[in-house]
Amino acid sequence: MSEGVPQQMRLDAVRSRFLSFMERRGHTILPSAPLLPKDDPTTLFTGSGMQPLVPYLLGKPHPAGRRLANSQKCFRQMDIEEVGDNRHTTFFEMLGNWSLGDYFKQEQLEQFFVFLTDKEEGLGIDPKRLFVTVFIGDASLGIERDDESAAIWQELFARYGIKAPVVEMGSEEEAASKGMGNGRIFAYDAKKNWWSRAGAPEAMPAGEPGGPDSEVFFDFGPYDAEGRARHDPQKFGPHCHPNCDCGRFLEIGNSVFMEFVKQPDGQFAPLPQKNVDFGGGLERLTAAVQDTPDVFLVAHQPILRQIEEASGHSYGSEPSVTRAMRIIADHLKAAVFLITDGALPSNADAGYVVRRLIRRSVRFADALQLPEGSLTSLVPVVAGMYRQAYPEVAERAEETARVIEEEERRFRATLRRGMRLLTSHLEKGQEIDGATAFQLATTYGFPFEMIEEIARERGVAVDEEAFHREMVRHRSLSRKGITQKFKGGLADHSEQTIRYHTATHLLHAALRKVLGDHVLQRGSNITAQRLRFDFSHPHRLSDEERRAVEDLVNQWIQEDLPVWSEDLPLEEARRRGALGVFGERYPEIVRVYGIGDRKQPVSLEFCGGPHVDRTGVLGRFRIVKDEALAAGVRRIRAVLE
Repeated sequence: MSEGVPQQMRLDAVRSRFLSFMERRGHTILPSAPLLPKDDPTTLFTGSGMQPLVPYLLGKPHPAGRRLANSQKCFRQMDIEEVGDNRHTTFFEMLGNWSLGDYFKQEQLEQFFVFLTDKEEGLGIDPKRLFVTVFIGDASLGIERDDESAAIWQELFARYGIKAPVVEMGSEEEAASKGMGNGRIFAYDAKKNWWSRAGAPEAMPAGEPGGPDSEVFFDFGPYDAEGRARHDPQKFGPHCHPNCDCGRFLEIGNSVFMEFVKQPDGQFAPLPQKNVDFGGGLERLTAAVQDTPDVFLVAHQPILRQIEEASGHSYGSEPSVTRAMRIIADHLKAAVFLITDGALPSNADAGYVVRRLIRRSVRFADALQLPEGSLTSLVPVVAGMYRQAYPEVAERAEETARVIEEEERRFRATLRRGMRLLTSHLEKGQEIDGATAFQLATTYGFPFEMIEEIARERGVAVDEEAFHREMVRHRSLSRKGITQKFKGGLADHSEQTIRYHTATHLLHAALRKVLGDHVLQRGSNITAQRLRFDFSHPHRLSDEERRAVEDLVNQWIQEDLPVWSEDLPLEEARRRGALGVFGERYPEIVRVYGIGDRKQPVSLEFCGGPHVDRTGVLGRFRIVKDEALAAGVRRIRAVLE
């Protein structure tokens, strides 16, 4: 392990300072939303801090007020294959603050600058190490350059006697050809400094809100610790600039200013309510504080130490060893958090991604000659790292370790035979055909991406199109459909899906009444065809228990009970006995849905809705399947007839 990593400020300290800083400025601190979104059918995972707040940024009032802040757990599966360098990770935390029609550019940029530079209440970063970007504007759409933000930045830097000239960059290609000159503020095009849900301004439909953003970059300097130039003109273009990928600059925060709405004629008008959406990566901010460009030394050091002890290898000793350690450390941390939030290894949806993370970790653990079963020893390490911020990780650590142990065992049962088949094709140096890739995936449990990765390392191609034809032909899961599926909530808001949502609440209540209060929700998936409900319980339901649950749900349906909602302080909701998803954190003001009498409801749960008005419209409830999902976790599938 590399020595000399600064000790003065770790992840917990940076997170705590940010939240305290924002709370002193009138922000309500929200808990992190789960990694598995409950009411967003467009995505499998929460990948940014603003994702759970989109409805409020688009105008819906937030029950906690107009100034909000939090640290949000995030997972980005598109970065899985990028992990291995010193800055890409799949799991990270995003520090965020939001103004919903309250303050705007002046207060936002000033408070972030103070947080970065102030030694007493902020991070104490040298402002000379900071560089910023703004939107260059688009004359064809009637959007001017964001000179307001530029002027604010100039005044902020001037407080430290730093001149901050503005340099127009345009595109990244233009920036690489121009160089930075003596600039400190750089104006880029919409690809880098504009935000809307649709992307660039020209892609936005009429009525869509959007606006410019302003990013802050930390400068690690032109040379690394060994005195080597970070920027290679052959790889990255003639000149370095803040958005260059050479590693000199690291983006540590982005303030989005939602101030425009697109008109039917293609032009832009001011939004009646201007919002601020800020996000800054916790790990990246900590890397800047520690002046350490390797994010893994900042955010994964205890895990790396454990891998070093178990493998006998040293982090940083050689590139292949360092890459393997980074992949294991990142993937196991991500898998632990995903499993804690309810995603269990499977061949579909979020479970497929968890399976891929664990099995890729197994492959690189073998490359380091780690003893079999070593991956489970990393679970308590991750739990210890996040005991303060996310205590639910420690609470479920034993169960999580069992899930990872079982997934490794299953994979190892076929790994060697699968590798023999794959190696026999690789040695021929020929393209791996679709039938072979299909056999590796379905018979030997190799995620397709792993087959591609191993083949790529040997300079061999894989016939992906033929592989997917095989998968479709055998009526199996095509990876191409994974991003269009949804786990963790409602697939849509159709009338039938809403009926199933209410039936899920009745099922939860009936299971607790029949089996006991140890039953807690672990996850759900609700479509217009059926409901799927995961819950804690040690064994299969007996026929008698199954009938009792069905009879109780149907009794409540026949009684045509009223369904109602109420917004309550969190402690009051808990005092009344409201149930939630195990391990999930809730804000200070919550919405609960009750079924039956308000004084003694048959069901009371934390929930955002929607639901039917009365249970009598649901139809007849029937359980169609009860199966084991993991140790101590069952899954029920049920229908309404």
